[in-house]
Amino acid sequence: MEVEELSSFLAHSHFEETCVICENLKPKGIHLYTSFICTECENDLIQTDTNDPKYKYFLKQLKKITTPEIFS
Repeated sequence: MEVEELSSFLAHSHFEETCVICENLKPKGIHLYTSFICTECENDLIQTDTNDPKYKYFLKQLKKITTPEIFS
């Protein structure tokens, strides 16, 4: 009975994660290593020209993303 309630809760709940770029809670996006990038920032990043000042901001925010260490 408890398993059914939990699976129903998970199916209908909307999880939000903090975007590494805009730093807001968003429900949809992609994961890059251990970081989350929301759909809106992903689209902005893809469409931003490299000479746009916003591009430097994106680079600064993306530098927060580090490759996770592999422990063996």
